[in-house]
Amino acid sequence: MYNPYLRHRRSSKIAGWFALVGVCLLSGCASIMGSVTGGLASNLSAAILNSDDPAMIRDGAPSYLILIDSLMAGSPDNATLLAQSAELHSAYAGAFVEDPVRAARLNSKAKAQILRATCRSLKNACGLESRDFDEFSAWVDAQGPSSVPALYSLGSIWAGWIQGNSSDFAAIAQLGRVKALIQRVADLDPEHANGGAFLYLGVFETLLPPAMGGRPELGRRHFERALTISNERNLIVKVMMANQYARLIFDRELHDRLLQEVLAADVQAPGLTLMNTVAQERAQLLLDSADDYF
Repeated sequence: MYNPYLRHRRSSKIAGWFALVGVCLLSGCASIMGSVTGGLASNLSAAILNSDDPAMIRDGAPSYLILIDSLMAGSPDNATLLAQSAELHSAYAGAFVEDPVRAARLNSKAKAQILRATCRSLKNACGLESRDFDEFSAWVDAQGPSSVPALYSLGSIWAGWIQGNSSDFAAIAQLGRVKALIQRVADLDPEHANGGAFLYLGVFETLLPPAMGGRPELGRRHFERALTISNERNLIVKVMMANQYARLIFDRELHDRLLQEVLAADVQAPGLTLMNTVAQERAQLLLDSADDYF
């Protein structure tokens, strides 16, 4: 029997979560090199962000996975290295790994590392996964502006782990913790990561149809906030809005308009060229499958 919700979930897994987790790719690669030599970090950061060749980034990523593992061997409890490794493994799994078993393994490694890093870098941050939810929420609410980068990394990597284990109800049950982390980032620093927190929040509210607890109109407002913060330069937001919101409410006109705007846009934008190039690729895939979906 046709089930639009399940169909929506399958589409989301292909073109949805990967894009969010992949945003971490830059910070992972750049900060790794920063550990080795600070002067190279900014150049590497710019090269990745402004690349219009995702295939080259994909092919080069395994080298950094090996590099970070070698650095970790000498400092297994270093919070900075743990966070860097978690970011890179999560980004690689989310953006480039199609084998679900391999992706789940990489995401599990990333999640374990980011939890250890957070434990070592933020006050009273150990055992976050096992805490009672009310206690967890109180800890999140107590975090201030200086914690935003750590909260965002923890939330995004945790989200990647959930996506990589989406068939496990125990994993899905942890989504509330991720939402709390990302909401705190949005409250403390709305413009962090080009409004990335609102991109996540938009996805969270459009994972389910209204009859099952989803709030698509709130999700749309989150997407629009992310677009405003990035001055519509972050094209992946429109792709996500089309995939998560327009498909959920079966609005073909909005779906196609958003994706056509992405395809017509200039991908060149400081710090966003790589993700904009990926966004155009995904926009074309969604348009190609639209007749079968709607």
